[in-house]
Amino acid sequence: MARIKPKRHGVALDMTAMCDVTFLLLTFFITTTQFKKPDVAQIKPPSSISEKLLPDASLMTVSVTSDGVFYFQPVENGSERMQLLDKMGAKYKMSFTNPEKVAFAKIEAVVVPMGQLKSFLNLPEQQRKAYKSKEGVPMDSTNKQLIDWVQQSLAVNPNYKLAIKGDVTTKYPKVKTLFEGLRDIDFLKFWLITSQETKTN
Repeated sequence: MARIKPKRHGVALDMTAMCDVTFLLLTFFITTTQFKKPDVAQIKPPSSISEKLLPDASLMTVSVTSDGVFYFQPVENGSERMQLLDKMGAKYKMSFTNPEKVAFAKIEAVVVPMGQLKSFLNLPEQQRKAYKSKEGVPMDSTNKQLIDWVQQSLAVNPNYKLAIKGDVTTKYPKVKTLFEGLRDIDFLKFWLITSQETKTN
């Protein structure tokens, strides 16, 4: 006598829980991701095989373009940025209004000499973001404003770290002047930002 096969019932999966988990993970990654800071200038750093990562917090950055123009990016802490502006103002005998301090807390980088900083901070926000300076922050044997920015930043918080991002075509004498200025204030430990080079066997 033939065996009677039981009827097969289709399996129903409830995907509601899986969708909930997916959206929770997506929300988590969006809210915790640290986005890359916008570059103040087009800089192509030299390549290296170093795999060391830059510290995430308390990092100041000096950018050097191919033309040897310097830009200074302070640490992204609004209240400490305002303290830094007060210290630079005291050093250069300048005073800044509260709206100028708020604007300074939001800028991507210092791209002008101290003499032009007040007018730069009074520009509308969109104009400040689009502003391209051919002078940058002075850094030579007679005018070391860039070193003053670093020194006064360290006066605000001695635990700040410094990274230098130079273009692969930047002339060495420009970078050497920066290194000598950092040596003069006894600040000898910093990172050089490079692009990743693949190792060859």
